Formats: sequence, structure tokens, C-alpha cells
Amino acid sequence: MRNDIIRAEVVSTKIISNLSDDLIKELGMKPNHRCIAIITGSIDDVTFIALDEATKSADVEVVYAECTFSAFVGNYTKFAGEAVGVLAGPSPSEVKSGLSCAMNAIENGAYFKSANDEGTSIYLSHCISRTGSYLSKVAGIEEGEAISYLIAPPIEAMYGLDAALKAADVKLVACYKPPTATSNFGGGLLTGTQSACKAACDAFEEAVQSVANNPITF
Repeated sequence: MRNDIIRAEVVSTKIISNLSDDLIKELGMKPNHRCIAIITGSIDDVTFIALDEATKSADVEVVYAECTFSAFVGNYTKFAGEAVGVLAGPSPSEVKSGLSCAMNAIENGAYFKSANDEGTSIYLSHCISRTGSYLSKVAGIEEGEAISYLIAPPIEAMYGLDAALKAADVKLVACYKPPTATSNFGGGLLTGTQSACKAACDAFEEAVQSVANNPITF
């Protein structure tokens, strides 16, 4: 049904309290960071938002975050999920705290919604009032600014982004042209004041639902 919530799940996690020197170098970690937490989530964009949340709750940084392409290899990599992230920190307690925050955010934070009653189109329209270090870097903005995180299928995404940019005083700081790594979805990140980002999210949601419920009407 329209507006049904689609939640992500934590697929797998592990903590390494004293990472090997070669991998520390490969991940570009800070000199005082030797501990990491690794996490995979069932929905990529929700996982990336959750990783950013972790950077606001603990002394950790995201040193790796990528899509896993698991949809193409079936059940042989069931623990891969759609995204993998690595949090680095100075102690096991810090990375454990960051990991706990990320796990909670994946399961209880941002979510996708169904855009129509048939369930054939889903989207993410999420306002982040204060970015952490990870998404600030992705968006090229100062840490602590607000963003709209907007994702949808190809036409819904482009139509919705245009509506969002016209509805509020926001700026496009990252554009994800379809197809993206795990699917044909697209979208982007917009920045502005918190109220402007919320208005942009609302406009995006309305536009996406309009397309999903009138797909061949132009």
C-alpha cells in the first residue's frame, strides 16, 4: 500500500580491536586509530545514513563505505547486504559505541516508503538536521549542516529532485544519476536550512508519489 514503510536490517557486524598495519595503511586511518567495526546493511542508502549517525555519537570516522552488489550473486553472499561500512576509532569501546549507534539507526532510523498501492515504486525522502563527518564529506559541506537525502527510481528521482529544488531554498550538492551501484535508483543530496531541507523532502515525496501513481501521464 502507498506509504507503507520499508525498513532496513543489519546483516552482519564484526569488531577488530587491533587491525594489521597493512590494512590500517590501506584504509587511510588516523595514527591513533587501530580499531575498526565492520557492518553490512540490507539497504545501501539507509546504511550510509546510519554510518553518518555513528560519527555523531562516538569518536569514530567512516574510513570505507561502498555498495556490495550482492543482488547479482544470490544467496552465496547472504551476509553482504547492499552496503558495507567500516568505522575506525582509537579504542574498542569507541568503535563498539559507534557500531551500536549505526545498528540502531539502520533498524529504527531512515527508511524507504511505498509510493503507490501496488508497491511497485519505493523511495527515500529523509531530512538530516545535522550531518556528521561522513555525509558532510560526501556532500562537500561543513559538518553540522542540514541535508535532504533523496532516492527513488529513475523518473521519480529526476522529477522529484526538480520539484524539491524549486520548492525550497536548497542547493544540490550531490547528484546520483541512475543507474546506481545496486539498482536503477537515482537521487541526490540537497543542503540548506533545516526547514528548507524538510520542505524539499516534502516536495520530493509528493512528486515521487505523483509519478508512481500516474506513470504514463505527461
